[in-house]
Amino acid sequence: MTAGNTAPTPAGPQPLWRPSADRIAGAQVTRFQEWAAERYGAPRAVPGDPAASYAALHRWSVDELERFWQATADWFDVRFSTPYERVLGETAMPGARWFPGARLNYAEHALRAGEDPERADEAALLHVDETHEPRPVSWAELRRQVGSLAAELRRLGVRPGDRVSGYLPNVPESVVALLATAAVGAVWTSCAPDFGARSVLDRFQQVEPVVLFAVDGYRYGGKQHDRADTVAELRRELPTVRAFVHIPLLGTPAPEGALDWSELVASDAEPVFEQVPFDHPLWVLYSSGTTGLPKAIVQSQGGILLEHLKQLGLHTDLGPGDRFFWYTSTGWMMWNFLVSGLLVGSTVILYDGSPGYPDTAAQWRVAERTEATFYGTSAAYVMACRKAEVHPGRDFDLSRVRCVATTGSPLPPDGFRWIHDEVAEDMWIASVSGGTDVCSCFAGAVPTLPVHIGELQAACLGTDLQAWDPHGKPVTDEVGELIVTNPMPSMPIRFWNDPDGSRYRDSYFEMFPGAWRHGDWITLTSRGTVVIHGRSDSTLNRQGVRMGSADIYEAVERLPEIRESLVIGLEQADGGYWMPLFVHLAEGATLDDALRDRIKRTIREQLSPRHVPDDIIEAPGVPHTLTGKRIEVPVKRLLQGTPLDKAVNPGSVDNLELLRFYERIARDRSSGGA
Repeated sequence: MTAGNTAPTPAGPQPLWRPSADRIAGAQVTRFQEWAAERYGAPRAVPGDPAASYAALHRWSVDELERFWQATADWFDVRFSTPYERVLGETAMPGARWFPGARLNYAEHALRAGEDPERADEAALLHVDETHEPRPVSWAELRRQVGSLAAELRRLGVRPGDRVSGYLPNVPESVVALLATAAVGAVWTSCAPDFGARSVLDRFQQVEPVVLFAVDGYRYGGKQHDRADTVAELRRELPTVRAFVHIPLLGTPAPEGALDWSELVASDAEPVFEQVPFDHPLWVLYSSGTTGLPKAIVQSQGGILLEHLKQLGLHTDLGPGDRFFWYTSTGWMMWNFLVSGLLVGSTVILYDGSPGYPDTAAQWRVAERTEATFYGTSAAYVMACRKAEVHPGRDFDLSRVRCVATTGSPLPPDGFRWIHDEVAEDMWIASVSGGTDVCSCFAGAVPTLPVHIGELQAACLGTDLQAWDPHGKPVTDEVGELIVTNPMPSMPIRFWNDPDGSRYRDSYFEMFPGAWRHGDWITLTSRGTVVIHGRSDSTLNRQGVRMGSADIYEAVERLPEIRESLVIGLEQADGGYWMPLFVHLAEGATLDDALRDRIKRTIREQLSPRHVPDDIIEAPGVPHTLTGKRIEVPVKRLLQGTPLDKAVNPGSVDNLELLRFYERIARDRSSGGA
């Protein structure tokens, strides 16, 4: 891959950006390496060669896994109220046991900066809505509200291990509720309020919450969206909920039987932090639900604490004095990652609104108004700004922003060039890639390394990232499956309602037992950079949010005109994303504009606007495996131009002729036809 207008050299393409010597010297990862070399035997930095320095540190971090994570815990001064017996008890995946014997609390670390009297009045949170007017919540106020709410949760009978759920947007109340839940030792789980009731119930019913926090509605795109009916349905269909807390974002009175948010956070109470085992569950995140109910992914208090300290401190180089922005919703793992900015003492910027209201430049305006130092968004938003001819560097004061990071999908080469040309030439561009499954990154930001167009800077510390061919052989400079060969602290401790662990094993370890297969195509270059090519499975990933096809099928196929449907998401070369919905109609039905509108309205109302397809196409049928499962991955490959004989094993399909229809669709699109 060449780097645009820079001439390749025999050593490979020239980087788009290099960090200055001062930035390298001041980076936390540089100081960590020097410190770990003195105390833990890490390799010393190679003078004048940051790439060799990082490569050596990374190799040590995966070869000496226990020493690396022990060093990380010491560097960030993790408070173990009970000491650990060793760093890694069991090493096999799945089933690795981290820091057995240790006890700690995630929320205690998230609120630690507020213990400093000199920082008490500084902003821990900056809340921004579509007026783009920042409203601060100080460290002292955040600690007070968390202390008050945690005491009230205990009074309501919430105990360690109980589940607490939130149907909430990206607002300070959500952060307070999460941290109070963690302080008690209960287990947090959340969905964004643009999710329809069925999508929420498919998630929350699995974990049986005892408390539900919910807003009366939300504001998006300049409009108010009332959710009172949806909340009423959630209360009816979640029989385990003993307490419902009403948060009147739109100002409506509390419904009958509801507790009032303002009363629960009114007292002056110093937070009390339940000391829990390292592997005690912190929260439940959800997979997209491609093949049924979303997987309820359980991650631990200690595992998330350690992984996020490493990721935010060493990789994104965040600390006190930073202002950390990432455009996200509470239904995406990036919200949980954003909240963890508190762990390193940074101010967390919570933007609750449309990414493109009142115009496409909205997120850059938020960065200016909040004086963000680290700016995270989706690759799709960057490409939308490019298409809309937004000029952030010209039109906004972004002088404090030192990094623009993207995730959700691979940032195309044109996106790198656009940030370089239109935001700032001396801008660290961090395209990162990870997953809900680990609530972190496998590869991405390294403040001491150069940035090459279309490439992630490197694999992350403590992550033995490899690309494997179909035979399980590691490959370099070739496309392979994204594989992690060693355990990470934030890997799921289990799935909820998976007592024998079979669903967990099948999700990541079925293809290559003992190694984590993530479901992405990647290339590891001989220079140590990483290229992400998109999903190797059928997960939909739109606007940076992973979605399940099963949700769409359930909604669409309730319509009497639809016999069956198939939805496919395709990453396109220009950075766009095409999501067609193929429908097999019932006898006598016609796919006219009225039916198309009804399909879109059904999806929008029952799921979310993100789930609405780009095109609805009539198909003669939906292909299946011999066991009756819809064939998604082979159809995706066909639509990407893979020949039929290479896209699918003919012996595994119930009707091979149906696949020829999708092959024709691909051919017509490539030639500019239908």
